[in-house]
Amino acid sequence: MPKRINIYLIISTVFLMFLIGCSNKGSKEVNLNQLTRVDVEVVKSDESYEEAEMITDEESLEVVRKSFEQIKWEPNVEPKMARKEDVKATLFFEYDENMPERLFTYQIWFNQSNDTATIISNNEKEGFGTLDKENAKILENILLKK
Repeated sequence: MPKRINIYLIISTVFLMFLIGCSNKGSKEVNLNQLTRVDVEVVKSDESYEEAEMITDEESLEVVRKSFEQIKWEPNVEPKMARKEDVKATLFFEYDENMPERLFTYQIWFNQSNDTATIISNNEKEGFGTLDKENAKILENILLKK
């Protein structure tokens, strides 16, 4: 009887490890093809946020996808910024229609001095990112509706 319990314990442990491994595997991966919505909160002069605007039309989402593909990420970097971000964008990803959406938040600074953008992600696999002049302007136009 004790051998049978040990076998069940081993099988249960292996199954549990497999289950935990599978459930965490994709939790921090960003697949831009699965982007379904972007909520944009613009920072006002008093450092509060304007009411969130939603971007859901496919044309605008495609622009956001292309811009985010160009970000140069540096994981494991925790920068300190001198001012509050210009925009907080929450990206919604639907990986499985039977599961809730995954959300990632991005703080975005549009740098007036060199027209680039600095991005901080709450996704530890991305961390700190920069966007070149051309793509920063495109992203700024879509997020700020310029």
